[in-house]
Amino acid sequence: MGWATRFMAAVAFLAVGVVFAPDSLVSSSGGPHSPDSALATTAKLAHLLCFATSFGAALWVTFIGGIIMFKHLPRHQFGNLQGKMFPAYFSLVSVCAAICVAAFAYLHPWKSASSLERYQLGFLLSSLGFDLSNLLVFTPMTIEMMKKRHKIERDLSIGDEVGWSKNVEVAKKNPNLKAMNKKFGMIHGFSSLANIMSFGCLAMHSWYLAGKMQL
Repeated sequence: MGWATRFMAAVAFLAVGVVFAPDSLVSSSGGPHSPDSALATTAKLAHLLCFATSFGAALWVTFIGGIIMFKHLPRHQFGNLQGKMFPAYFSLVSVCAAICVAAFAYLHPWKSASSLERYQLGFLLSSLGFDLSNLLVFTPMTIEMMKKRHKIERDLSIGDEVGWSKNVEVAKKNPNLKAMNKKFGMIHGFSSLANIMSFGCLAMHSWYLAGKMQL
């Protein structure tokens, strides 16, 4: 099943959902910012879907997918895969975070928003900032540093193994590899920290959303 087919299937399921909840399309007389207006419902849908996509992607990449790949793939293969996946991942979560910010700001204009709602907008803006810092700064630097380290490791005939054992052992005797490990670790650490901070902001916002839901 191609990408376009999957997208159309998702749209079709969304349309079925609208059919089973036709009242959501009926505009109220309270204006476009009214909680019951069709435009407000659309903004809520965009916010919810983008939040869920961003939170779910961050949860999988950070705590599940990346760890499984690292434990089972040769290290250079794992790094090259991450180098292709991370730009796409941070592009996705950045777009989702931007839509969340826009939708939430529309639903809760700053002048009329409560202090709690302003805090939530701050969390979303922070998440967007951390995602953009990774997309535009830390990820490109990490990938560039990874490629330089891979070159040093290939010259030393390591990198096809699973795990860090050979790298750590060889780095004790090779100052170039040791220095590159230090630089890579620092940049990768900043990237990981930004990713965790973004996920934390989304987690804090999830508590707010849970309090607003009626199940």
